[in-house]
Amino acid sequence: MDLLERAIGGQAKRAEYEDFIDRFQKGAPYDSISNHEAIDRYDRVTPELADGEYRDAAAAAFERLTPQERTEFSRWLRTQAKADSVTIPDYDLDDDGLDDRLQGAPGELAEVTTRVRERDPNIFEQVLGKGGTGGPLDNPIVKIAVAGIAAMAAQRLLGQRD
Repeated sequence: MDLLERAIGGQAKRAEYEDFIDRFQKGAPYDSISNHEAIDRYDRVTPELADGEYRDAAAAAFERLTPQERTEFSRWLRTQAKADSVTIPDYDLDDDGLDDRLQGAPGELAEVTTRVRERDPNIFEQVLGKGGTGGPLDNPIVKIAVAGIAAMAAQRLLGQRD
């Protein structure tokens, strides 16, 4: 069984993933992607990714978000990481509570997201409502980010088969 088959269920699921990718790429509103679908796709695709692959998928996803959406996700990520005792270096030169590198740079945000995932692989599972930690994806920007990472990772996996 190859990576594609393990991650998405093989060729039979290819059309479903292509539809998911297309809906994410159309952008806001992201109402066509349910919380359940975002969680399911993320859970199926991301465990198979090496850190570099995850970082690349996150950067591609974050490039599609608006600067405001990236800022909101950055703020959420910092708060969640702090609550889970995961340290994120602070470069807040303008004292607005956010790392200045993350406010407009998809690659920097992807790097930090990957580092948080490396330090605490379950951080997103906790947020996704697993293990009785709360409702899934109460924050819509988290749903967008999770769906985006899954969509861009799936696109790369599907592209490897073309």
